Amino acid sequence: MLNMAEGVARLGALAESPVVATLADAFAAAGRDLAIVGGPVRDALLGRPTNDLDFTTDALPDEILRIVKPISTAQWDIGRAFGTIGAKVAGEQVEITTYRADSYDGVTRKPTVEFGDTLEGDLVRRDFTVNSMALRVPGRTLVDPTGGVEDLVARRLRTPADPTVSFGDDPLRMLRAARFAAQLGFDVDPATVDAMARLRSTLSIVSPERIQGELVRLLQTDDPVRGIRLLVETGLLKEFLPEIPALQLEVDEHHHHKDVYEHSLTVLRQAIELEASRHPGDAPDVPLRLAALLHDIGKPATRRLEPGGGVTFYHHDVKGARLARKRLQALRFDSDTTSVVTRLIELHLRFFGYAEGAWTDAAVRRYVRDAGAELERLHILTRADVTTRNAKKAGRLARAYDDIERRIAELSAQEQLDAMRPELDGNRIQELLGIPPGREVGEAYRFLLDLRLDEGIVGEEEAERRLREWWAARG
Repeated sequence: MLNMAEGVARLGALAESPVVATLADAFAAAGRDLAIVGGPVRDALLGRPTNDLDFTTDALPDEILRIVKPISTAQWDIGRAFGTIGAKVAGEQVEITTYRADSYDGVTRKPTVEFGDTLEGDLVRRDFTVNSMALRVPGRTLVDPTGGVEDLVARRLRTPADPTVSFGDDPLRMLRAARFAAQLGFDVDPATVDAMARLRSTLSIVSPERIQGELVRLLQTDDPVRGIRLLVETGLLKEFLPEIPALQLEVDEHHHHKDVYEHSLTVLRQAIELEASRHPGDAPDVPLRLAALLHDIGKPATRRLEPGGGVTFYHHDVKGARLARKRLQALRFDSDTTSVVTRLIELHLRFFGYAEGAWTDAAVRRYVRDAGAELERLHILTRADVTTRNAKKAGRLARAYDDIERRIAELSAQEQLDAMRPELDGNRIQELLGIPPGREVGEAYRFLLDLRLDEGIVGEEEAERRLREWWAARG
């Protein structure tokens, strides 16, 4: 529960910080207003870390620049057209923006940029009441024209204006509602949820890049599942990631199988828990989290109802990887992220063959080779994919994965699995066989790689002998 006395103390400490005090004094000396605005005020009241300080002022951009130049080590004006000047003050990066009073045409996301006259007028045009508070400095006056403090106490997300108007101005705010619900653990006001459902189709005017940015921010939260559920329930996710709501497969009385949607959300949560326990302190692994969320999206297209009540999803890993690639490309994800996610989806079933019977060393080597740089992510995804309520089965799978990780570690220590390559390179192959660069060198290389995978390190002399035998057998 929000403790106002502690929150006010934290706001006071924020106002006394070197960067805020320096800026406040400079703007006051110039006869201009200055206020910390939005997220930092909200987070200080909640006792959360305050990062990326944002300020607002009645000064216009050119005057902002004149005020901050003497007190900053760097300035940038890439956002000047929108009233924003950036600077590095007291070792911290800050952004200062002129009061805004934008208007929107309802057809595109781009606003008609208009500068405002008052702090209150600037605040009421923001996305949610909890982000529509400001702290005037140096006077330390909290300005809250829309009831943000009350909503913090109630742990509620609500738009400052009618949600139809707010989301009509910028439909991306509907995705921000899901992100803040997950990030803060807040409930969304029923009228706001209703507007999200009614206006979901307006998301079509928002660029894929901005949608992708909000999806990434949602996945970076400690519990994105809360936000994903909201996006599914309002129909918003169907507008840009329809494969997830499609996982809500119907279940009939004769064919029983897990709820794939709920399973996928559980896998995402478990992957995040494993991420934290195996790599404490690391930044959120967005490609891994995407793979966890999307790993079963091939199931609806491959679902078959078998006689006797069985259900199969043959090759849903391959189908899912294709669907994921297409969707991630549509959302303008970079090629590296797309490749990592699709590779993990392709491989996420591979381990379950190990659980059914111990693999040879060759099979373990191939598992490592196929996973490549994504081996650790594959470890996490595969472990997270176990959601059975059967304790005996879950224990058996956990022990099997402990075993495969142990064997990989042992083989790596013996054979340098992380540098899996033949013992002879292309130049040596050409020299031994007396052939020029070309297709046959590649075939010889693949033969030696298979030898390495099947038998481990055999030594250069033995590799040369085997290569000559293979070449002679080809005639």
